[in-house]
Amino acid sequence: MGELMAVLDLFKSTAHVPDEPLHILCDSQYVINSVTKWMPGWKRKGWKKSDGKAVLNLELLKEIDAALVGRQYTFEWVKGHAGHHLNEAADDRARDAATAFQAKRSPREGPGFPGAATATAASPVVSPAAVPAPRAQAPDTPGASQVPDALFDVPGEAQQLDLFSAMDDEPDPAYSTGADDGLKILVTLERELMDPEVRADAAKVAMLLHKDFAEVGASGRSWTREETMTALGGEEPASATLEVLTLGQVDAETALLTYRSVEPRGSVLRSSLWRRDNGRWQLRFHQGTPEA
Repeated sequence: MGELMAVLDLFKSTAHVPDEPLHILCDSQYVINSVTKWMPGWKRKGWKKSDGKAVLNLELLKEIDAALVGRQYTFEWVKGHAGHHLNEAADDRARDAATAFQAKRSPREGPGFPGAATATAASPVVSPAAVPAPRAQAPDTPGASQVPDALFDVPGEAQQLDLFSAMDDEPDPAYSTGADDGLKILVTLERELMDPEVRADAAKVAMLLHKDFAEVGASGRSWTREETMTALGGEEPASATLEVLTLGQVDAETALLTYRSVEPRGSVLRSSLWRRDNGRWQLRFHQGTPEA
């Protein structure tokens, strides 16, 4: 939601110069694909996805759709946390906004646009910087930063990271588990946790890990939430695949996902206990065991 709001705010803040072409640098492929690829199809289907379900973040997307009418714009994807000076500046300001929210102070403002109308309504601060999320693999290296627990204070299902609501419309074979459709979101969240770029982003990791998260890694070591976040930031990028074994409800607000991850060091059997608090799924416990 924060990244969609950033794009919407850009269009609103430049509404006074409608003929000025915009070159938008964005580190979110979800946002870029939503605006440039998927929205026309969603609109034709009455803002529904190919499976007939409603598109998430619908109101924000409709506002963006209206704001870009008559505007000239191009999107360019930039890799997050890769030293791009504008991307780093945006992250710095977003991180400061999150810290300011916790400390109940006003955040540092960016330069803005000369002549722009009074600032538009800002979105709730849900993450210092938006990028993908951590791999559900046992972290065994040190490294990175922490994000204050105040970031978990944003209530409601609307704040759930929508990292998958509009991904490829092709059915995912991982979903052939017979699980309730409402739980399939957990498979995608788990895959996001396996993305090296996500694992390198403390803000995204913080959004997906429950405040009481604990892990028993494939190495046999136990990890707290803070230790996990620190370790993920120092990882060397690695690829892994996910094969779903089981996915089911434990109780009304808890679900268990078991799967096999195939990694450069071998295959690991993994269990993830996901907890839904205030409508938002977060990883409460994870365990990995090397497969014999």
